[in-house]
Amino acid sequence: MYNLLMNVISSTTMRANFSSTLDELDRQKYLLVARRGKISHAIVNLDFLEDLLALNKKEYLVSIRQAREDYKKGRVLSHDQVFGEL
Repeated sequence: MYNLLMNVISSTTMRANFSSTLDELDRQKYLLVARRGKISHAIVNLDFLEDLLALNKKEYLVSIRQAREDYKKGRVLSHDQVFGEL
């Protein structure tokens, strides 16, 4: 059982197709795992997990807020200013 609309996969399907399941995580942020028809677990893409963990850090949230404020006020740098000539 795999439901593309809800990112749900049965534990039986996941176990039988584990490599394909991991490939699907390259395209999806997460998959919900159903056991005996009930969603019981989730597996997540590593990048998505890192983003979730970062959202729990106050310094990260403050830096995002500051970056958005800087952007709104036109305080931005060009690509050349940041990277110069590579």
